[in-house]
Amino acid sequence: MASQGVASSSSSTRWWTYDVFLSFRGEDTRDNFTAHLYHALRMKGINAFIDDDELKRGEEISQALLKAIEVSRISIVVFSQTYASSKWCLDELMKIVETVGQTVLPVFYKVDPSDVRHQKNSYGEALAKHKERFNDDEKVEKWKSTLTQVANLSGWHSKNYRNEAEFIDEIIQNVSRIVNHTYLHVANHPIGIESRVQKINSLLSIGMVNNTRMVGILGAGGIGNKQNSSHIGRST
Repeated sequence: MASQGVASSSSSTRWWTYDVFLSFRGEDTRDNFTAHLYHALRMKGINAFIDDDELKRGEEISQALLKAIEVSRISIVVFSQTYASSKWCLDELMKIVETVGQTVLPVFYKVDPSDVRHQKNSYGEALAKHKERFNDDEKVEKWKSTLTQVANLSGWHSKNYRNEAEFIDEIIQNVSRIVNHTYLHVANHPIGIESRVQKINSLLSIGMVNNTRMVGILGAGGIGNKQNSSHIGRST
């Protein structure tokens, strides 16, 4: 089994829009491994962000994507054969590492972790081409340092699993533990809540009758309901 674990920057109390941000090389894994991983995350009730606009990308990473990284609790980085060939992926990876309070989990998909860690084989070749193309030694060195940093984190290597289903299941189990052990922060003195509480109390006739009421909550995923379905609770 692969060595598994979690590494994160210094933590701070914050709100998250997404549980997971997926960083990957589209031409390698978009229609296979990453698609299956994304589907498994969603089926588990984990709110994951996946970039569907890769074909529209320009030279610079978009502000929308940078924001998606910032508001994600976990980043799963899928290192594949041509990940380092993409300047976009490398810039995305640097942003992930710079994001304070985020857990970073590397996944090595059909690539040896040492190739990523030491920039060998396809990773070494890709960075050499970037150096020649952009003529920016400082930027290439930053990419190398970031690759080494993330590849040194505890994660998962596809070769240690019998099949892709087992591989993905192991990742999902670990991500679920992280998500379920992260507590939601609620302000000590929330603004605008009291009037809503009073309205609900009135609708439920709390304190006026002594019987059971049924409450249905329907809304977007991430608000505490069961996504796309009503969640029934009781008030007495």
